[in-house]
Amino acid sequence: MIWTSILCAVVGLVVSASATGVGAHGIGPSGSGAYTSPAPGVDVLSGHAPEAVLLSRELYARSDEAILLGRDALDDAAIRTAAARVAQDRHVPVLAVTSQTASSVGDELRRLGVNTQVRLGRVEGVSDSRSAADLDDLRGNAPRSGPAPLVMLTRDAPADAIMTARSAARVVEVPVPDPRATAESVATIEAAATERTAVRAVGPGFGSADEFARRAEQARGTPQLPGGGQIVFPGRRMVALYGSPGAPALGPLGRQGIAASIDRVRRLAADYQRVSAEPVIPAFEIIASVASAEPGPGSTYTNMIDPETLRPWVEAAGRAGVYVTLDLQPGRMDFLTQARRYADLLAQPHVGLALDPEWRLEPDQVHLTQIGSVGAEEVNRTSEWLAGLVRSRHLPQKLFVLHQFDAGMLDDRPAIVTGREELQVVLHADGHGTPDVKMETWRRLVTDLPAGMWMGWKNFYTEDKPTFSPATTLAVRPSPWFVSYQ
Repeated sequence: MIWTSILCAVVGLVVSASATGVGAHGIGPSGSGAYTSPAPGVDVLSGHAPEAVLLSRELYARSDEAILLGRDALDDAAIRTAAARVAQDRHVPVLAVTSQTASSVGDELRRLGVNTQVRLGRVEGVSDSRSAADLDDLRGNAPRSGPAPLVMLTRDAPADAIMTARSAARVVEVPVPDPRATAESVATIEAAATERTAVRAVGPGFGSADEFARRAEQARGTPQLPGGGQIVFPGRRMVALYGSPGAPALGPLGRQGIAASIDRVRRLAADYQRVSAEPVIPAFEIIASVASAEPGPGSTYTNMIDPETLRPWVEAAGRAGVYVTLDLQPGRMDFLTQARRYADLLAQPHVGLALDPEWRLEPDQVHLTQIGSVGAEEVNRTSEWLAGLVRSRHLPQKLFVLHQFDAGMLDDRPAIVTGREELQVVLHADGHGTPDVKMETWRRLVTDLPAGMWMGWKNFYTEDKPTFSPATTLAVRPSPWFVSYQ
């Protein structure tokens, strides 16, 4: 037998009849009586028992057979792969046995009525009075009749939990514990509601049953982001062209028309995709209000571009799967007043907001004589308004970018609210120069970074010496999730 030669060092190879008197190669359990029928609707499986045990309780009424994994087997990729394949093909639960889990696993084996077990690795602390078998000799359980429940786990869930889920349910793995995380998770949540099948999330990260139900309901009624899903990170990275339409001096976005800009940023994103484990989404960072050297009407030192001028760029980007961030350089105006001017564009699901404090002036200041700044209170008022727009318009999570290269640009940074679930806050490092200078700026900015902030990075085509390559950019630690080019 193939597994005898591969696993003889870690598997008990004595094949004997089970307590029912049916031989190892006999007819397996008939029908779907081995399974439970979880109630339709959503719930979270979480508690003191191991997640694989919680899943076994939820999915199996009984099982004559089970696969047990010792800690050393969990560390062996070949054994994990073999166990996962057999568990899914034969529909049997998989339970990891450690000193912490042995008691719970033993209780679950008794509840299931397990008579035959495959032991992979050093399995200690669980009675070995049951018959031993090789993986190839498992009879398994008959497939479940009718729609299988949907189980949602994070990709870093315990290996035995993922195997047990796949043995008796449809499984969706998500990068974060949220049903809105990916296109697949959203689609399966919608299908489960239509089919009236059970949805079970596994692990405390999904929150309470009520919290998970609320997010599942949002998943069913919310547009998706470019690349799928309704949560910005960590299911994707973004790479953006920065600038303003028709203004080539402000950045590469303004150096060609809409179609050419889309083509250019797609090529840039493809360069990053070669070195990124996550999907890379092309993006525009469009300067919507441009800092001015002249006072202008009202002495505001800012020129607000008519939203209708930007609309063709925003809508073409949306059709092309390009995310858009509207960047504000408000001069002597405040960020919230300017953001409200662009509310109609921000109400589109693929449009986020960026605040650039370098260009936020006090009443007696002018540009280029000092570096501007903004206080936490103004940032928080702006993010509160934007989060309210997301809620009222039933939108996916939005990017909320804060530019910084000098400590004074964001006054009282620890007081900035980062916990609004409608927004993903990004601190965008705008330092330029030699690699040493850029990295020194980066180290200062990530020091004492408030919880809930993700990192962004800017590459300059002319002011960096040299411009970082995609591989060098993503090798920066912590790795940036939003990268723009100026």
